[in-house]
Amino acid sequence: MDAPAADAPLILIADDVPANVELLADQLHVLGYRTCAATDGPSALALALEAQPDLCILDVAMPAGALGCADRAAGFEVCRRLKRDARTARIPVIFVTALNDTADRVKAIEAGGDDFLTKPHNRLVLGARMRSLLRLKRTTDALEDSVRKLRELEKVRDDLMKMIVHDLKSPLTSVLATLEMVVDGDFGAVNDAQRSALVDAQGKSEELLALIDDLLHIARIEEGALALAPAPLVPGAFLESLVADWALRFAAAGSSATREVATDAPVFVADRALLRRVFGNLLQNALTHAHGPVHVRLSARRDGGGILLTVADDGPGIAPEYQELIFRKFETVRLEGGPRPRSSGLGLTFCRLAVEAHGGRIWVQSAQGQGSQFHVWLPIEPTVRDANG
Repeated sequence: MDAPAADAPLILIADDVPANVELLADQLHVLGYRTCAATDGPSALALALEAQPDLCILDVAMPAGALGCADRAAGFEVCRRLKRDARTARIPVIFVTALNDTADRVKAIEAGGDDFLTKPHNRLVLGARMRSLLRLKRTTDALEDSVRKLRELEKVRDDLMKMIVHDLKSPLTSVLATLEMVVDGDFGAVNDAQRSALVDAQGKSEELLALIDDLLHIARIEEGALALAPAPLVPGAFLESLVADWALRFAAAGSSATREVATDAPVFVADRALLRRVFGNLLQNALTHAHGPVHVRLSARRDGGGILLTVADDGPGIAPEYQELIFRKFETVRLEGGPRPRSSGLGLTFCRLAVEAHGGRIWVQSAQGQGSQFHVWLPIEPTVRDANG
């Protein structure tokens, strides 16, 4: 009989009866598998950690040694420990045992076992079960490897992005300061055409600076390094200040904004600057994605143990299939009949992370051609979240 190939799957056999081990090893060699063997619970556990087999075949009743359980349950305890350890958790486990009670099968499932065969086992059935579990393990391992590589690439991209952003902010600040001085006439008089071009360049530079700030805030929130500066906010005053700040931009676009505050809208505690940027992004989106003049309504009311703030517009709306996508980083959506999006796909990501940093949530209700309602629910006071979310 030819020896199994060097790269053949390795199977760990754990049984305290040498004849059983020899029988299983011979059968597995015929099927093309390599084997290693243990005769008690502790050695089976140690060998699994050391050899990292592709599959384990465990007897249930074998010497438990230092496992702290009865010999009759040693196999169950070995399986439990394998499944709890990240190094061995994905190794499939088949119990091959003389035990055949329903209670033993339940214990095998509870321990994390993947299959259960009774002695004397059928060699063909065992082979079929093993092939199935090994295929599943290969697929799972490949998926896990792909996810790991994707996370590594995302980290490289995020690190590069943060480096570029930090390097961009200083020169851009200097550009803005210079443009402001030129517009103010500090370097001599400028005519109306020149002033219009300079003001436009200044506006675009401020948009770029806001994008850089979004990137920096997103990075800090994702790393858990953003400290909130909470303070009491009165809903009516907060929304009124937003309407006032955006009045000129809405007027220039032929659009309008109003506010509605319910009498039960409570005073709440939040980071004012962060929240202003959240609603600034929502208002900017309402203007950017509209086919023409748009009306925006900002409202506030009590909702359970918190406050519900809404930005509603009568713009083109968002199809249902995009309503979760738009909150993901770097995702943009081109609306039906609308202009090609010029955004980075970060504005709504920033909104989601900033709201979640307060212990709240943000979502959209919309239908294509029927406008959009972006809802922000916040607790009365921010809920601190740990690094694991």
